[in-house]
Amino acid sequence: MILTIDAGNTNITCGVFHSDAIAATFRITTKMPRTSDEYGMLLCTLLERNELKVSEIQDAIICSVVPNIMHSLEGAIIKYLHIKPIIVEAGIKTGIRIVTPNPQQIGADRIVDAVAAYELYGGPVLVVDFGTATTYDYVDENGAFLGGITAPGIRISAQALWEDAAKLPEIEIKKPEHILGKDTITSMQSGLVYGQIGQTEYIVRKTKEEVGREDVKVIVTGGLGRLIANETDVIDAYDPNLTLKGIYFVYKKQNRKIK
Repeated sequence: MILTIDAGNTNITCGVFHSDAIAATFRITTKMPRTSDEYGMLLCTLLERNELKVSEIQDAIICSVVPNIMHSLEGAIIKYLHIKPIIVEAGIKTGIRIVTPNPQQIGADRIVDAVAAYELYGGPVLVVDFGTATTYDYVDENGAFLGGITAPGIRISAQALWEDAAKLPEIEIKKPEHILGKDTITSMQSGLVYGQIGQTEYIVRKTKEEVGREDVKVIVTGGLGRLIANETDVIDAYDPNLTLKGIYFVYKKQNRKIK
């Protein structure tokens, strides 16, 4: 079994792959500082709670956008799983070509999303990840990563509202019944959700115009991706595990001998 780890700004999402299928997924909060022993105990406990033996993990790979946790996280895997994990970073074989002027500036999470979208759905494809930030990345029919868009995520936008406007409360992010809010909470929900839907539809349309292709597939992932995908017909598929699948695809390209 292969342990794939997506270390994002909000959560560390883990997936265990067995025979190319996901056997289990679980999450750990990113923002709490932890030692390698704490990460190790959490990983071992969560594996066992998912009825997986630590000894069954044959290899591991990490995709991270949070550099300051990497020493402890990598140390935990070495100490508790007895594996030196692969790190998704510049120079690693991915199966797609990054043709932007500064390839090293492209986040590892965006690369693995693009790898998964291209491997599973082919190109041209626009992959949208509704994470801490909302990202849009385009891969052409030949597997070339041509560029992308970065926008504030829905939760970042919501947090800005209730932190910077004294009278606006913290709210649940969900689609209200009507676009015209009848009170403060529903008006905020309307702006956040319908605003994100409108942004998504506009960016998809403009991307298709710029690349001159109407057959671009639009694939969505991320925590709030399902909420948006259910409300617009510009999205072709929603895959909550797209990032983990991309990490696994990258792992398979490394030709590494497992223990």
